[in-house]
Amino acid sequence: MSFLSTLFKPKSNKTDLVKILNLQEFRDAIKNNKMQLIDVRTSQEYKGGHIKNAMNIDFFNGEAFRKTFEKLNKEEPVYVYCRSGNRSQKAATRLVGMGFKKTYDLKGGFMEWERQ
Repeated sequence: MSFLSTLFKPKSNKTDLVKILNLQEFRDAIKNNKMQLIDVRTSQEYKGGHIKNAMNIDFFNGEAFRKTFEKLNKEEPVYVYCRSGNRSQKAATRLVGMGFKKTYDLKGGFMEWERQ
């Protein structure tokens, strides 16, 4: 590689390591009960309805968020969602930074899930 192509090569971004799945892809992926499925909404939102078998880890509760995710298996896929997909995308990016190898986000979040 030349110096210029190295200099101007697009930099890899943590968000490149997060795969955003549409509703059907997400449903298919979580059919197996042995997956790490995380609802990153507030506990109040979670209590109002959530995807079966999802664990609630509030994105806005920074220290508890970090500590709880530290206990999960970073080698296993982790599936996250929130209300609309915005928070979960930020959460997924944070997880990549924490060393999670396979991170998946539900496009459109729980609002999309409920629509179907």
